[in-house]
Amino acid sequence: MMERFDLEERWPELFDVLDENNRWALRQSLASAWHEGWEPNRDDVELLVDHIRGVIDDAEYERRFRALAEQMRGQS
Repeated sequence: MMERFDLEERWPELFDVLDENNRWALRQSLASAWHEGWEPNRDDVELLVDHIRGVIDDAEYERRFRALAEQMRGQS
C-alpha cells in the first residue's frame, strides 16, 4: 500500500509531458481517488496522461481501461 502520494516522484516522465494546468488536474484527480482507497499504478497514470494529451480518444481510453481492469481482476 502506498504510504504517501508520490506519483509524480515515482514516474516524473509521465508528468513532464503535461503543462502545469494539466499536471495539476491529473494530480488532483489521482489524489482524490487515492484518498478513496484506490492505489494507482504506472499503467493507470500513463493511460490518464495519454487521454489528457489527446493521444487517445474517449473510446480508446475506455477500451484500455477495461482491459487493465480485466488484467487486474485476473491477478487477484
